[in-house]
Amino acid sequence: MSETAVATDVRRSAPRPARRAWGLRLVALAVLGALWQLTAVAMDNPAFIPAPAAVWHRLVQTSTDGYSGSLLIEHLGVSLRRILIGSAVGVAGGLLLGVVMGTVTWVRVVTEPVVTFVRALPPLAYFSLFIIWFGIDETPKLWLLSIAALPPVAVATASAVGSAPTPLVEAVRALGATRWAAIRDVVLPSALPEIFTGIRLAVGIAYSSVVAAETINGVPGIGGMVRDAQRYSQTDVVVLGLFAIGLSGLAIDAVLRLIEQRLIPWRGRQ
Repeated sequence: MSETAVATDVRRSAPRPARRAWGLRLVALAVLGALWQLTAVAMDNPAFIPAPAAVWHRLVQTSTDGYSGSLLIEHLGVSLRRILIGSAVGVAGGLLLGVVMGTVTWVRVVTEPVVTFVRALPPLAYFSLFIIWFGIDETPKLWLLSIAALPPVAVATASAVGSAPTPLVEAVRALGATRWAAIRDVVLPSALPEIFTGIRLAVGIAYSSVVAAETINGVPGIGGMVRDAQRYSQTDVVVLGLFAIGLSGLAIDAVLRLIEQRLIPWRGRQ
C-alpha cells in the first residue's frame, strides 16, 4: 500500500473516535432524560421534581415574557459579565502574585499560608464582610468573584514557576539575560500548561460562586433568579437556572480549552 493510501486511511479513520464519543454522550443524555421523566412521574410532586416538559415550558416563558422583569438571556448576560470581570481581576492578581511567590522565596513563605487560608474559605464566609464594606450593589459581587478566582491561579503559577528547569534558566542568565528576561522567555513558557490549568479552575470556582454573589440584590442575574425562585418554591425555575449555569459553564470551558490549544500546542506532546 502506498504512503498516500495510508495517509488517506488515517484521515478517514481519525473522526471515528470523535463520532463514537458524541454518540455515547447523546445516548447518556437520552438515558438521563428518560430517568428524569420517570422519576418525575413516579414522585408526582412538581414542587419536588418538575418534569422535563415543565422546565421546557419555563424556558419558553422566561425567554419571551421574562422573570422578575428580565428575560432569561438578560439574567444570564448580567451574571456572565460579573463572572468575566471578577475572573479577569482574580486571574491577573493570581498570575502576578504567583510569579512573585515562585521567584522570591521570602514572599512565598509569607504569602502562601494566607493564600491557602483564603482558598479554604467558602465564598459566603467573606461575602458578608464585603456587603458591610461596600454595600449591596455590584462592588461586593465583583470582589467576591475576584477573591474566589485568585488563589487557584496563584498556587498553580507559584508551583509551576518554582519547578521551572533550573539548568535552562542558569544557561540563559549565563548568556547575559536579565532576571526578568529569564522569567519571561524561559520560566513562564515552561509554566504555561500548569498556569492554564489554574486559570480554568479559577473560572470554574468563580462561576460556582455566582449564586452566592447574587444572594443579595442579584436580580437581574441567573444566580439571583435561582435564589428568588427558591424562595417561592418554583422548582422548575430553579432547575432551569441550574441548566443555564451548567451549559454556559461548559461553553466557557470549551472556549478556554480552545485558547489553551492555541497558546500551548505542545501540551501533551512531550
